[in-house]
Amino acid sequence: MSRLKGFLCGVLTSATFGLIPLFTLPLLAAGIEVPSVLCYRFLFSALLLGLILAAVRERFFISRKQFFTLFWLSLLYTGSALFLFWGYHYLPSGVATTIIFLYPVFVASLMMLFFGEKPSAFTFAAIVLSFAGVALLSGAGSAQGVQFTGVLIEVGSALSYALYIVGVNQSCVKSMGAWKLTFYVFLFDALTFFFFALFTGGLQPVPSASAGLNLLLLALIPTVVSNWSLVYAIKNIGSTFSAVLGAFEPVTAMWVGVLVFDEPFTPSLFWGMALILCAVGLVVMSPVLKKTYRRGKLVYLTRVRRIHPGLFPYH
Repeated sequence: MSRLKGFLCGVLTSATFGLIPLFTLPLLAAGIEVPSVLCYRFLFSALLLGLILAAVRERFFISRKQFFTLFWLSLLYTGSALFLFWGYHYLPSGVATTIIFLYPVFVASLMMLFFGEKPSAFTFAAIVLSFAGVALLSGAGSAQGVQFTGVLIEVGSALSYALYIVGVNQSCVKSMGAWKLTFYVFLFDALTFFFFALFTGGLQPVPSASAGLNLLLLALIPTVVSNWSLVYAIKNIGSTFSAVLGAFEPVTAMWVGVLVFDEPFTPSLFWGMALILCAVGLVVMSPVLKKTYRRGKLVYLTRVRRIHPGLFPYH
């Protein structure tokens, strides 16, 4: 039963993440600038997470080293969020979210280049597929709502998020509770975007009740709820299957864009998104695929050895 709940939470995570454009695009259309939107989003999210931490009696104390680590990690998260929202000015929301979904490929590449992880055929195949997908999206043309500038911005968002994930896993906050870590990252993000807004014209007031509702839902559903369900999914079904279920995120964003905001959807966009999803699938499933391959090879060699002893030594 817990495994079923884990799968349902995995779907919930990706589906709620995919709803970011549903609450963001009306705010941008209402004239609220990106720094103000993100300041409100992370401020409300930090307040909600703070209430959760207080309810479960989690200590808020962090060391000086953790403080500075969380601060620079929050800057990476800030870059990812800023580039994502900025990209909405150049790309359909479904395309923008799909390009962000390149981050597992970037994580695998960074771990391979800088942390000594052994390269694999699956990783190289994923890199080729991902670049092919991005090239196809870039070549879709401005008539279909895609601009090359937007593609570069969203690639920057994916890379920034990948650096954030690698930073978390390779720093002193790795063992910190997920809620506590997220709380401080969101709190620092809120402060960063507050000062960003001050230096770019000031923090804009919430213009209407509907805008306030969108800001609250943006902070709650694709931020707090999605992070909670992600933690629950990872605990019950593991990170690999949780990442596979993350494929629902760009699919959700795509259908929100097409059905709600009347965004274009053409065969070239479909195939570009499909290649990116295949690339991500290869990365997140590569541990399972490698184990299956090795197990199958071992069984095959065992059978051959029974027929022709000494023909194939084990490596």
